Amino acid sequence: MRSKQETSVSLVCVEERVNKLPNRSSLPDFFSPTAVTTPMPGPVRSLPPTKKRKVDEGSSAEAIKALEEELTTAVQANASLNPLADLLDIVSKAKGAPTTSKGIYAIYRVFVLVISADKLGYATDEPAKIVKAWLLDRLNAYVNFLASLLQDKEKVLRLSALDILMSLQKYLSTSATKSSQSSTSQPQFHNAHFRKIVTALLVCPPSLRPSGETSQDTSNPIDPDVFHKFYDTWFSVHDDIRWFFLREAVTILNTHPPETYAYVASNLLSLLESLTTFPTDETELNAWWVSELGTRPPNPKRGTQEEDDDDGDSSTDEAIRQEGDGNDDDWRKFFEEEPTPKAAKKMKGPGVRLNQMTVHQSLHSLASHKAVFTRTWLALLPRLSTTNDLGTSKSLTIRTLNIMHQGVMPHLTRPILVMDWIGSSVDYGGTVGLLALNALFTLIKDYNLDYPSFYTRLYAFLDRDLLHLKHRARFFRLTELFLSSTHLPATLLASFVKRLARLSISAPPAAVVMIIPFTYNILKRHPALMVMIHRHEIDGEEKDPFLPHEKNPVLTQALSSSLWELNSHLSHYYSGVSTLTKIFSEAFTKPGYPMEDFLDHTYATMIDTDINRKIKKEPPLSIDMGKTLNLFLPTHASLVEDTGDEQLTLSLTSDVVSELWGF
Repeated sequence: MRSKQETSVSLVCVEERVNKLPNRSSLPDFFSPTAVTTPMPGPVRSLPPTKKRKVDEGSSAEAIKALEEELTTAVQANASLNPLADLLDIVSKAKGAPTTSKGIYAIYRVFVLVISADKLGYATDEPAKIVKAWLLDRLNAYVNFLASLLQDKEKVLRLSALDILMSLQKYLSTSATKSSQSSTSQPQFHNAHFRKIVTALLVCPPSLRPSGETSQDTSNPIDPDVFHKFYDTWFSVHDDIRWFFLREAVTILNTHPPETYAYVASNLLSLLESLTTFPTDETELNAWWVSELGTRPPNPKRGTQEEDDDDGDSSTDEAIRQEGDGNDDDWRKFFEEEPTPKAAKKMKGPGVRLNQMTVHQSLHSLASHKAVFTRTWLALLPRLSTTNDLGTSKSLTIRTLNIMHQGVMPHLTRPILVMDWIGSSVDYGGTVGLLALNALFTLIKDYNLDYPSFYTRLYAFLDRDLLHLKHRARFFRLTELFLSSTHLPATLLASFVKRLARLSISAPPAAVVMIIPFTYNILKRHPALMVMIHRHEIDGEEKDPFLPHEKNPVLTQALSSSLWELNSHLSHYYSGVSTLTKIFSEAFTKPGYPMEDFLDHTYATMIDTDINRKIKKEPPLSIDMGKTLNLFLPTHASLVEDTGDEQLTLSLTSDVVSELWGF
């Protein structure tokens, strides 16, 4: 129980706080000074709890409106901005989503006025520096609150927070450009603010709004609504947003370990695998979120190391300087190739080096965009393999390998840089290893990678489980591509054909239907293998010379063997397989089979085909018993079989089925 003295002291404190609020006439009557000493009425128990909450939200909304009007007047009159702290406190403690939405937009409008009035620009005297530091603290608190709302359970707050963050990015960058015009003519990009946006998108911290959190984990998956909004509106459209995002993502990957922040890599991969608008020519660099960056920069001068843009009122390349050894853009040297002497003679002007460009010049350089893209992928790929969960790591690796040959390699400065990671992925086996082989084949075919053991690795995938797995269709698609060259040795191709024929003995009919046209196409393309289907005896020996346990496909002696395994399918129980096998006994005058017509067969498709097949010839209604042993014989019938030396007489007992066939 409180004493009367304690109660009077607490009431005085309430009165002092109320006196500080603007527009006191809009407050309820029980907040008036005369009502403070009057005992407060007790809560009405008959009212539901929601009634009291609505009154609180309404008073907060009125206070937000009043504080915004006071701050607007204060900015225009260059007066005190202390009510900004009260406004931030009300918004951060609001429980209702409508009140929070009104509050964040009110603070946004206030900060737009503050930024436009250049109160965050260059400060000359000590009082101005103190005011600027105080405003920056309030801005940082506001931005951190907005960043946490990207994980709020209310969709409106998530999207509104992202819109406000990106809009502030434009205002802050424009203000920094105007403030730095006296010292440099380079347009600025407020990198400190943008780094918080990138962190919020990749780390996804929990919401700071009361009753608005969806998870208390330090890292969460990116919200789908936020993802699509950011990608469709900014990441895939504006070149400056994409360039700075890719650069900042590397810093976040290096400073957020996977043990604590498990979703950083998957969130970044989600954005990168969706990127289909990466520029392929410098003329495509024409969309800018910060309009000042769209101005054409001056050409870089040889031997001049110009400073980078400012980070608000400091440097934009703070993250890079923390990694370098004194050279701001030293990492760019790694992604440059020395020009050949022939190319150097054709250059009319001085050589343009990435490490000699300012950020503004880099934004208009396609080589620089490829450099940050390459650097991001080289930082992300090892992170995919260090995930604690093996299943998650495998899933992320498959997603990466699916886009590696078309969506990643063409935009890298040197695609050969991803060779080590792709080579290590082959050891996974299964779908991961097969996709890694596809990426390796792309490096060999398009980028002159020397990988002598490629076909040895591919041959190792032909195991007893291959034809029973769900990814066998993908394997045949890729293997047909890998073996399409007419310059491959016949001994190598014979090993693949023989190995598949051996596996077909225990394969389901849907897999055998794939193997037969696959083998036919290879024999059609390489006539040197025709001897394998015309060899009835293997050098007078009964033993097959094929070495099934040999790992090197060149040493299996498959070319000295035959495809007797495929010939055995002439008596296969499924008529489609037996009919298709007959192509090897006919002349090879037909063109190659399109493999896509055979790769999607399953038991279900085969049953549907037989059910829907049109019957051209009616089935027989009687059976010609002949002089062969048959179960459908009349009662006590005798069968005399001439065996050459003696006659064997068999007597059969009564058969019910045969009686049913008597008409």
